[in-house]
Amino acid sequence: MKPEFAGRENNVVTFSISYDAEEFDAATLASYKANKDRFVVDGFRRGKAPRSIIEKRYGEGVFFEDAIDNLLNEGYAKALDELKLEPVDRPSVDFGDQKFEKGKGFTATFKVEVAPEVEIKDYKGVKIDRKVKKITAKDVQAELEARQKRNSRLVSVDRAAEKGDTVILDYEGWCEDKKFDGGTAENQSLVLGSGQFIPGFEDQLVGCKAGDEKEVKVTFPKEYHAEDLAGKDAVFKCKVHEVKFEELPEIDDEFAAEISDFDTLKELKSDIKKNLEESAKNAAEYDGKNKVIEELCKANQFSIPQAMIDDEAQNMLNEMAQQMQYQGLTLDMYAKYLGKTQKDLLDEMKPDAENRVRSRLIVQAIADAEGFEASEEDIEKELADMAAQYNMEIDKLKEMFGEDNRKYLRQDIRARKAIDFVYENAAITDVEEEKPKKASKKTAKAEEAAEAPADSDK
Repeated sequence: MKPEFAGRENNVVTFSISYDAEEFDAATLASYKANKDRFVVDGFRRGKAPRSIIEKRYGEGVFFEDAIDNLLNEGYAKALDELKLEPVDRPSVDFGDQKFEKGKGFTATFKVEVAPEVEIKDYKGVKIDRKVKKITAKDVQAELEARQKRNSRLVSVDRAAEKGDTVILDYEGWCEDKKFDGGTAENQSLVLGSGQFIPGFEDQLVGCKAGDEKEVKVTFPKEYHAEDLAGKDAVFKCKVHEVKFEELPEIDDEFAAEISDFDTLKELKSDIKKNLEESAKNAAEYDGKNKVIEELCKANQFSIPQAMIDDEAQNMLNEMAQQMQYQGLTLDMYAKYLGKTQKDLLDEMKPDAENRVRSRLIVQAIADAEGFEASEEDIEKELADMAAQYNMEIDKLKEMFGEDNRKYLRQDIRARKAIDFVYENAAITDVEEEKPKKASKKTAKAEEAAEAPADSDK
């Protein structure tokens, strides 16, 4: 049952496996034993009819198909391993004009599309520009202010509401003299100017005080998701119960002590700067590694089997479906919202899928060329890190992990070693990230219009 390699044309490999009479007869007997309960023969209880009787009634080859399938499945898997082939699609099998008979062997010829053989040249010294960010006092101050905002509190005030304030209100939505579904709420919290509600709603509440009642008149957008309301005028009868404003703590030593393990603001700033610099360093490394792979993809164009691209695109679509699920949507709902079908989404993903596959093959070829392997020490360290991340006992993780997952983990470690290698050997020019230019008044107004509040569900 040893496979015989016949040749390779482009990405299609041909090989054959021959089975002798003894192997075929043994497989046929095994098929009889496994399937005899399926046959009903007069004069015998189910499963008790002799093989010769079943074959006489249903034909000598009644067990041949199952026997051949079992032989091929086992032989094909062993052949892939022995010939070191990575199939990317289902194989085709040809038996020629052979006749299957007892006491006679047969030969199966397989044709299967495999991953392309990739030889990458000049993967050392790849020239790239890497984006780097220099951390300034403004960056530290921005992070401090973000933490200040996260530690703010809402305080009730006895004054008219301003933009940025939070109002607590009840409202009823009316359209064409009828209350409509989804247009009523009690004790709703709304930040004025947040764009949470449809355009025009929040602006009309500016100036209201606690206890005020106001009719807010709006027009639903023409592209509104509820078709029965799209483009129509509506009135929301509102009652404001409370006006609150965001009180920010002072940024001082006391603030630093409350939100961190440091006693002084100076120490906190120093720690923030250190963390921002570490994040900037990691971001630059991430950008650099991506750029190296991008350059290698540009320089190494080769034919990729369509099956690999299709599989990767399907994986990407599945990832999108999972993300949609977290947001309470289905892929069909998302596609319909865009005016597309799932097939449209799948087709749009194929160029990116091809780039992903090309990147993976290039990285794999570099790992092969450099002889990178995932040692048992590498595997153990990776599993230990995963156990710590998920707060699991490492023995339990290993038990759940399984051999298939270990195989993927080995591939991942090899790939990371290859990427690190080409990155460390790249010719890198650091380019400082451009700071946003101060916009002119005209540009600022245009940007403000473009960032107008989005439609809400209200």
